[in-house]
Amino acid sequence: MLVQYSKILENCVNEVSKLPGIGKRSALRIVLDLVKKDAEELTLLTDSIQKLHQELKVCSICYTLSDEVICSICADPKRDSKTICVVQDIRDVIAIENTQQYRGVYHVLGGVISPMDGIGPQQIRVQELINRVSESKPIEVLLALPATPEGDTTNYYIYKSIKDLVSKITTLARGVGINEELEYTDPVTLSRSLLTRTDIEQTFIK
Repeated sequence: MLVQYSKILENCVNEVSKLPGIGKRSALRIVLDLVKKDAEELTLLTDSIQKLHQELKVCSICYTLSDEVICSICADPKRDSKTICVVQDIRDVIAIENTQQYRGVYHVLGGVISPMDGIGPQQIRVQELINRVSESKPIEVLLALPATPEGDTTNYYIYKSIKDLVSKITTLARGVGINEELEYTDPVTLSRSLLTRTDIEQTFIK
C-alpha cells in the first residue's frame, strides 16, 4: 500500500482525490508529477492556490469571479450593458465568451432552482437580478441556463419576475441539447444558439 512508502505522499494523494472527477489513481499520477517539478514551479502552484482564497473576488455587479471588485467584462465600456445574459456559473461565462459571438454583460445566478435539492429562488441570485433589471433597465435579458428541468424551472420563474420590467426576454435556441450543460456544448453549436436565440415565451408549453 502507498502508506508503506510515504505518509506525506499518501496525504497529498488523499487531498487531491477530493477534487471533483479525480479518483485515487488520477490523484496519484498528479502527485507523482508534482514530485518531479522543481521548487520554483511548486511555489508558483501553491501561491496560485492560496490566492484563490486570499485575493479572488466576486464582481459586485454580475457576481462572476474576478481579480477586482468589478470584473473586466462589466468594466469594459465596449460591452453592451443593455443586454444581460443570465447564466448558472462562471463556467458558462467562459463557454459563451469562447464563442466570441456575445458582446453584452452577464448575471451569474450561482445555481438553478431545484426543489429536490432544497434550492429555491432565495438560495441563488434571482432577487439581485430583479433589482438589477429594475435599476439598469436593459433592452434584453438573455436566459442562458441549462436545458434541464431545473434550468427551465428557473427560466420560468425569472420570466414571471421580470416580464414587466424589460421588453425583450430571450433564451438560447434549442441547438443546445436537452439535459446538456453549456460548458460541454461545442463552440459551433453554442455560437448558433446565441445568434438564433428566441423569445422566452415561445419555449413555454401552453
